[in-house]
Amino acid sequence: MVHSTNLQSITAIMVSPKSLDELTRKLMEALPKGLGQIQADVKKNLRTALEAALGRMDLVTREEFDVQTTVLARSREQLIALEEKLGELETELHVLKRTAVESSGDTTTKD
Repeated sequence: MVHSTNLQSITAIMVSPKSLDELTRKLMEALPKGLGQIQADVKKNLRTALEAALGRMDLVTREEFDVQTTVLARSREQLIALEEKLGELETELHVLKRTAVESSGDTTTKD
């Protein structure tokens, strides 16, 4: 299972049992008709092989994907809020610096 808040870095495939059954069915349909018992054996072995291949891949469950999507959305909201706050603080600092420079210049010319 992938544990990352950056969904862009997740390379995952979500496979449900239903889609696995559908893939198996499509592959079985591609086999020649009339193979009888062999067809049932092939179907069983094919599904087992597909499950094994998918088991070796970097997969996440739909639930984990949804959790990470929520975490990413929250992180983006926090980042936007922090960027806005930083902008406000930078503006405030700029104003304070300008005020300090102006007031230090005014004290020399006030006599």
